[in-house]
Amino acid sequence: MSVYVGQIDFVAFDFENQDSFNNAFEQIDVVFLLRPPHISDVNRVFEPLINYLVGAKIKQVVFLSVQGVEKSKIIPHHKIEKLLIASGLDYIFVRPSYFMQNLTTTLLQDIQEKRKIILPAGKAKFNWVDVGDIGLFTALMLTEFEQYKNQAFEVTCHENKNFEAVARFINAVVEDKIEYKNMNPICFYRYKKKMAMPKGLILVMIMLHFLPRFQKEPNVSKAFEEITGQEPTSLKEFITREQAKFQNKTSNA
Repeated sequence: MSVYVGQIDFVAFDFENQDSFNNAFEQIDVVFLLRPPHISDVNRVFEPLINYLVGAKIKQVVFLSVQGVEKSKIIPHHKIEKLLIASGLDYIFVRPSYFMQNLTTTLLQDIQEKRKIILPAGKAKFNWVDVGDIGLFTALMLTEFEQYKNQAFEVTCHENKNFEAVARFINAVVEDKIEYKNMNPICFYRYKKKMAMPKGLILVMIMLHFLPRFQKEPNVSKAFEEITGQEPTSLKEFITREQAKFQNKTSNA
């Protein structure tokens, strides 16, 4: 079944339902592949999908991976990249750094209601990137696939900042100040469990924020500006743009 909206034809697709593949990939030349957060069993879900693409002679895949994936065998993206390479498909791996939009989604409730960023991140520095910049970069990969095929690109901004610095940036644009609270992983797990966050997501958050404390600072890549001809969005620009979301939700109710 397909649904037509404007000039876009939406077709039903389910990673975990192979019966949906035939209709979803009909008349498709290039695939943008993004792993849903709840799917971690790569062999069960992604291996059949990639095998289907090979059989259907869909030879071009742009995969949204993560920065540092080549050094981290425990994350699903690493296995997916290996499967794509082994399949013989032409690929492009887009490896973005830490999403600025985490501040306006996953971390927003604590910011709005508790006026805190609560994480087990210590003083670890993260490289921040705007999802809009990732979208622009990925669109160019899809439209200029032959030029960039069988390469991996890190998409970053120019700055590495820890969460204490992020709190200072937010405090520059809000009246009701916030603070960053470092929490050890066990306490963080219990805290998020009380908030009814799914166990799998809590563990992902711990891995994402705790492990960088023991790693080198993220690499700063120039791929975005070299390929798009634009400067990446800075963290200050993003926070200024989204400042309304960082206001005290309780006081504004």
